[in-house]
Amino acid sequence: MRIKNLLLKNFRNYAGESFDFSEGLNILTGRNAQGKTNCAEAVFYLCTGTSPRARRDKQLIRYGCDCAEISADCEGRLGGVSLSAVIRENGREIRVNGNKIARNAELLGNLYAVFFSPHELRLIQDGPDERRRFMNISLSQLSRPYYTALARYNRILEQRNNLLKNRDLSVVYDTLPIWDEQLCASAAVVARRRADYIAQLAPLAARAHEYLTDGRERLSLSPDKKYKGTEEELRARLYDELACNYDRDIRLGYTASGPHRDDIDIEIDGEDAKTYASQGQTRTAALAIKLAEVEIFREASGEYPVLILDDVLSELDLSRRKKLVARTEGLQTILTCTHAERVLAGRQTSRIRIEGGAIKR
Repeated sequence: MRIKNLLLKNFRNYAGESFDFSEGLNILTGRNAQGKTNCAEAVFYLCTGTSPRARRDKQLIRYGCDCAEISADCEGRLGGVSLSAVIRENGREIRVNGNKIARNAELLGNLYAVFFSPHELRLIQDGPDERRRFMNISLSQLSRPYYTALARYNRILEQRNNLLKNRDLSVVYDTLPIWDEQLCASAAVVARRRADYIAQLAPLAARAHEYLTDGRERLSLSPDKKYKGTEEELRARLYDELACNYDRDIRLGYTASGPHRDDIDIEIDGEDAKTYASQGQTRTAALAIKLAEVEIFREASGEYPVLILDDVLSELDLSRRKKLVARTEGLQTILTCTHAERVLAGRQTSRIRIEGGAIKR
């Protein structure tokens, strides 16, 4: 799976630019704040419909412009596909092979991508929101039913939380069971798929971490809750859990249990990485998890995703830089850096220099 070309118009600091990518390692070089990361961000947006950096789409529009446009031609083992997005302040329009899609779910799975930047350290250091976000983005690309179940779960959860703030308690107690039936149906799908995902991710991440550290440290991942059983069993268990905590949830004014409270336990040599890991250990663990994600995509689809590495090499020591570059062999990689690293010498690469939101030709 690879992206062949990318067109940007009024996207971030790009007025208009066209990129051609090779099948292997593509290096975007240039000084800081020239637009390297913006290009990488655009590729990821076309894969997922979300930005790894911006919380709101309108932030992607070039200053002073009404809309931004992104388009790309891609190729995978099942054939070619064209993707495009027009982003406006009041909405967006996404097309797949020229056909306008009604739901983001229809975009997912056309082109897979794994994105890693220094900001991904939040995956280890920050709260559970970041780890849930990681699982949601990865699983949504892999499974449209997961994305649909998650979206439905979040909508019903919002309605349930609004109900919990109602001061007419008779209405609350009468209505909660109705919402909970619907909530738990989607919650069971989300919880079961996340548990399966972590079970698949954990050994792959451990092996990647062992490779990066020369076996000197051991990484382990596990869900902080053990979701065992079928979806029907999970549905019943979650329904009982909610029913037993009506009084608590009414007192709090929100739903305090369910998949929206999930987390992943991450340990290095048996110690909680969130609390005890050094900056270097955190960086290596996050990178190992992302490399494991690459392998999950390959196992699920039969081909590698596009790997996007944004300003990563400068954050690693020489040994780990060499190992990471070696690990990109055989998959399309888009790598941003301020200058061509020594570890890239001798490697066949496509190099693109960017200055002020334009390719320096």
